[in-house]
Amino acid sequence: MTSRAPRPKAPLGRPLSAESDILAATQRLLVEGASFTALGVQQITAEAGVARSSFYIHFRDKADLLVRLGAHLLTPTFDAASAWRPSDGLEALTETFERMLEIYRRHYAVRRALSEIAPYEAAVGDFWNREITQFTEWTLALLRTEQEEGRTSPDMDLPSATQVIVTGGEQAIVGHVTTRPVATDPVFAREMARIWWYGVYRRPADPTA
Repeated sequence: MTSRAPRPKAPLGRPLSAESDILAATQRLLVEGASFTALGVQQITAEAGVARSSFYIHFRDKADLLVRLGAHLLTPTFDAASAWRPSDGLEALTETFERMLEIYRRHYAVRRALSEIAPYEAAVGDFWNREITQFTEWTLALLRTEQEEGRTSPDMDLPSATQVIVTGGEQAIVGHVTTRPVATDPVFAREMARIWWYGVYRRPADPTA
């Protein structure tokens, strides 16, 4: 194992935040390939350069730590997605997907840890389900409005379309960021946006596009 340089001391009067250090250290360890299950509190606090007791001042347990890390992924992703409206158009939707890809790349190791832990850790599973439910309800409401106001097909099955957007879209993004280089993100975002725009939102094709 390679040794690490000593952590810099905080300037006088501006102490480092133990909570932030622990979150950052855990993410570094995950990015380096550590399994969240195998990570111990001692390893995390050593990486963060803080006392073990500091961990329990800021976090109930490792599940609480992972939920906080997960919020750094899912909250900005939902904020980016929910800021878009069909009236914003296809180009803005493409830009939205680009922002989401950027967020997922930055936190892909946390996403992997959430998948690892959620099936058997209730607190993490509940967090994931709450976040996905929030996005599902928002998407369903948006599609219902589009349908009621005649901007999309009256025969669209809203629950099915919502599942395609939420579950299918999230899995597609995860698959992309874990298998393809960042240089392909603009093309992937463009194709995702076109699928949503011409498929789910049923906008007529632009012959010049």
